[in-house]
Order: sequence, then C-alpha cells, then structure tokens
Amino acid sequence: MPPVVKSSFGERIAEALVADGLIHSKQVEELLELQKQKGTRLLKLIIEKGLVSDQDMTVSMGRVLNVPPINLSRITIPGDIAEIVPKDVAMNHKVIPIAKLEGKLLLAMADPLNVLAMDDVRRITKLEISPMIASEKAITDKLNAVDSGQTGSMEDIINKQKEMEEEAETLETVHEAREDASLDQLAAQGEEAPIIKLANLILVQAIKERASDIHIEPFEKMVRLRYRSDGALVDRPSPPKNMQVALMSRLKIMASLDIAERRLPQDGRMRVKVLGKDFDLRVSFLPTVHGEKCVLRVLDKSNLSGSLEKIGMDPDTFKRFKAAVDSPHGLILVTGPTGSGKTTTLYSALNELNKPEYNIITVEDPVEFQIPGINQVPTKKEIGLTFASALRSILRQDPDIVMIGEIRDTETAEIAVEASLTGHQVLSTLHCNDAAGAIARLDDMGIQPFLISSAVILACAQRLMRRICLSCKEPVTYPEKMYADLGIPSDFFKGSQLYRGRGCDRCGNTGYTGRLAIIEAMTVTDEVRKLVIQRASAMEIGKVAIDQGMKTLRMVALEKVREGLTTLEQTLVVTAAH
Repeated sequence: MPPVVKSSFGERIAEALVADGLIHSKQVEELLELQKQKGTRLLKLIIEKGLVSDQDMTVSMGRVLNVPPINLSRITIPGDIAEIVPKDVAMNHKVIPIAKLEGKLLLAMADPLNVLAMDDVRRITKLEISPMIASEKAITDKLNAVDSGQTGSMEDIINKQKEMEEEAETLETVHEAREDASLDQLAAQGEEAPIIKLANLILVQAIKERASDIHIEPFEKMVRLRYRSDGALVDRPSPPKNMQVALMSRLKIMASLDIAERRLPQDGRMRVKVLGKDFDLRVSFLPTVHGEKCVLRVLDKSNLSGSLEKIGMDPDTFKRFKAAVDSPHGLILVTGPTGSGKTTTLYSALNELNKPEYNIITVEDPVEFQIPGINQVPTKKEIGLTFASALRSILRQDPDIVMIGEIRDTETAEIAVEASLTGHQVLSTLHCNDAAGAIARLDDMGIQPFLISSAVILACAQRLMRRICLSCKEPVTYPEKMYADLGIPSDFFKGSQLYRGRGCDRCGNTGYTGRLAIIEAMTVTDEVRKLVIQRASAMEIGKVAIDQGMKTLRMVALEKVREGLTTLEQTLVVTAAH
C-alpha cells in the first residue's frame, strides 16, 4: 500500500481558493513548480502574483482552519481595548484585540495556530482568547493607525474634518465665493495632506472592493460618494461638503487636467498602483448646479480574457462567434447598453487574432486597454480626429483587421461596411437591444439593405449578470406556478438544483460576487440575408434566427441559472425584455 502524502498547509489553502472559484487549478500547478524553483512559500507566491486579495485569502484560510475571518478595515477599535495588549507584543506576534466579551478577548491574528502568541496575550490580559483571522498587512496597518490616534480610514478623515469645522454645517453651501478662488489657492488646496489622503483612500477602497466606477456627486449640502460594484451602485461615507472643491482639484491634478476650468466638462486619465498592480482610471468631470460631478472608471487589465474560451460562452454560441472571428473578412457587431462588456468581448477576439501575420488597428474613444502588438488610435474631436476621419486613414495603412470602438453615425457605418466588403475584417459595437436589432439600426442609419446583408456576418447582444457568491451559496426552491407565470417550461429545471447567495462578509451581504457575460449570437445566414434585403422587422429576423438555433439572452441566462452560476432574480432583471 503506497504511503499517504499529506498536503501542506499552503496546498490546503490553495485547494480552498480553487473551491471558492478565486483561482484555477492550473495556476496552482504553475505556482507549485515556481515554488520548487524559488523555495518561496506557496501562499506568498499567490499574494505576490496578485491572484487573490488579502481579504479573500483570509476568508479561505479561516475556513480551512475553522477560525472566523474579520475585515479590520470595516471596524473601529476603541482605545481602551487596543491598550489591553502592549504595542510591542501586538507587533511582534501580529495580533490586535478587537473586543472583550464575558471574560473572553476577541483577538485578530495573522496566524491563529501561533500558540505562543495566544499564551503571551492570555498571560498579560488574564482573559481567555477567542482567535479570529486577519491578514498580516491589515493588522499592521490597524496597529499603526491606532498608535497615531486615528484608524486612517475614510470615515475617520471625514469625521476628523467635521469635528474641526463643525460650524461649516451651519453655513449656506449655495454661495459662490469659492468660484473666485485663484489658481494658486486651488493648487495648494489640492496638495494638502488630508485631501491627498482622502483622494487616495477613495481610489484604494474602490479598487479593493473591485468597483468598476466611482461616483462623486455634489448636492446642496452634501457630497455623495458611490461605488458601482458588480453593476449596482452602493453608497459609501460622504466626504464633507467643505472639502468638495479641494477634492476635485486633487483628482484633476492626478489626471493632469486644468484645475481652473470648472464650467466645461473635462475628460482625462490617470494611472495608480494598488496592491502591487497597475490600474488605469478614466476620469470625467461634469459641471452641475452645485459644483462638478466626477466619475472615475476603473480599468483593470486582469479582467481581460486572454482568449474567447475564457469569456464563458455556451458551446453553441462559442462555435458561432469563433467561426465569425476566423472568417477572413466581414463585419462583426456586438450590441448592448453602456457597461455591458461589449468592448471587453471585442478585446478578447483581438487577443485571439493578435498574431505577427496580421496588421490590427483600432480606433477608440478612448483607448481603454493598451494591448502589445495592436495599433490603437484614440479619437480627438477637438482636432477633427473622429471615428470616420481616423478610419479613412486606417484603410490606407494596409490593415487586415480593424476594430471600431463604436459606430455612432452614418459616415462611420458606411466606411465600416465598405471596409468589410473590400476584404477587411471589421469588429465594432452598436447601441441596441438585441442581435437582430443591429440590422435594423444600420438600416436606420441609411445603409442600403443589400450592403448590410453582404457585410454583416455576425450580430451579437450582450449583458452582464451578477454571479452567486460561493462563500454563502445555498439551495433555493421556487413554486411551480412562478415558472408558469414567467413562461419557463415546467421541466426546464428538472433534475437541477437552483441556488442563491445568503449574504456574507465577502460579498458585502449582497449574495453576489463578480459578474458573468451572457451573449446571444446571430449568424447571418442566407435566410436572414433575404429578410434583410426585404427590410423585414427585427422581430421577424429574430424568429428566423431562433428557428436556426440561436439562443436568446433569456435562454442563455436561464441556462446559467440551471448551472448554479446565477439566480432566477438576476435573469428577470437583466433579460426583462427578452
């Protein structure tokens, strides 16, 4: 009988991370090989590679060790509790007291298996120790923050500022005196330490929460801060109203924009480094009645799929999409509302096509992700570099593949169609509701039906659905009548278990973490071409496409529910019109 090989602690944690869907088993195999070469701990390699966040690692470690995890960034530790354990002891053992309860001390520990640390703290405090797990960095940051008299969180900066200037609450915030501030004053305010710290915390916290957008919105007596996480806007502690102008100036300085211009919209970019990773942020300022509103779009390159296989299409849709991408010429359209992942899908297709034998050029507004090997052109309306004018020049650059960020007008549509008919492969996005609607949209733009039928080889519609949190996933059942009311066949979920997220610390009690794409792909067949030439309605074209095997967004979404990846509620929200 062969000896039983026990997994190391690091491997057990890695297995938990795989089970939680945070990393792939192939990544673990690669890291184990790297561990043999470097001799570095497996968990350290996982963190260094940025594969999981400190908090996610903590949650998985807690589950393996059967120790509850705690997010220190979300709690405030009273001063009398923090002083129970001397600072040098806490730093040495990487522990921090959280609360005292009925003769027990709740103790956050980086290593809950450290018996010596628990013995020391028990001897000093004369209390029984109830261990909890937190990341080493979170404990160190919290200890330093407590030692300096503040926690360093966004809430503390906001509260401290409010305490220092309580009289500001009694002032009328509608006065316009601040509009007369000089350029030097604005620059000086933007470089003050509390403003710099507040701006940095807003960005860092958003990235830690995997937010896709940051909204800073001015109102008469308040400034609202919201993050868009997994497609839903969530309120966060509001910065003080009297810090509004200085905060906007700081963000403009970071984005290299004109801090004196507050009457016209401005757009820019900035790059920040958080947790060892580079993030690009697209910044937009818009004047409103009560000051400038700022929206920052967080662009994380790690969200880009290296290939079409990783997008998560069902086999039939993938086959249709892959066939179109492999075609030597033709127009591929991806439709959907803003923020539905259209551009990310096109980038995945470009990654698939990014080979030395192809000359690939894109024209975008703006360039969201820079991809080595692909020539990317940003439009600049103020100097006349529009989609149409850029496309004309691009076609003189001997391209094989062209990606157009968005077809917005007739001129751009005409050039895209002509390019696809003259031997180029063209990929672009459109704003409409479904795949068949893309044909009608081009017709509305004035493109002749016979040109549309010859140029378009694939039209897709895309949406993003929220994914069930794996940490609090639980079975759920629905009454049969509900399926009938929703038009779902009674046997569709037969033999399948449906799930929902109960809500936990990892998902912020929402029941969801991350999103997945659902795509309907309509191949333009001979039957569809005939309908296009006859100017048939989008509904008629869609019916024929479904008869030929196209899965609608609703069908694809229901399959994701059946697979246990998302919920029935998400299907109703995302595919209400399909």
